[in-house]
Amino acid sequence: MPAEEEPELKGIDLARRALEEAKAAARASGKSVGQGRASPRSSASRMRTGRRRGWSGAGPDDRDPQPLSALAGSIAKSRGWSGKVAEGTVFGRWTSVVGEDIASHAEPTALKEGVLSIAAESTAWATQLRLMQSQILAKIGAAVGHGVVTSLRVTGPAAPSWRKGERHVKGRGPRDTYG
Repeated sequence: MPAEEEPELKGIDLARRALEEAKAAARASGKSVGQGRASPRSSASRMRTGRRRGWSGAGPDDRDPQPLSALAGSIAKSRGWSGKVAEGTVFGRWTSVVGEDIASHAEPTALKEGVLSIAAESTAWATQLRLMQSQILAKIGAAVGHGVVTSLRVTGPAAPSWRKGERHVKGRGPRDTYG
């Protein structure tokens, strides 16, 4: 009988054959063959932590994909940008920080040395925001952290200017135009 030739292996069958040959060679040289590597250090750390280092369980793990916001937050913290990021959050997420009602009638204009300047659309809203100052500061503190905004400066709409033209008299002027 002629010797039968083995068919040419491809893909997964070729990989399985190579793995079997590698395991047989390892056994022949006296090495242990199995899942993972057995080292004294890994077994000692397993006894301390109670779990294997190389295997992930059903729960969250450090090796799981992390949200981009967590990465950006850790970079900002490590480089000392946390304060500036918090200040930017006040302006960028104003509606979600203070609420839809307040955001529709007022907007932040500047933040300098912990004092947030807010421009209200009317004098009534400016008064209302001054009365709600402690609640607004609490909302901002909860969203971006306490100490970023320490006080508010609420202004109403600008009063109309009576100055007309390039030249004008300093002070009140003659005031005889009304009568």
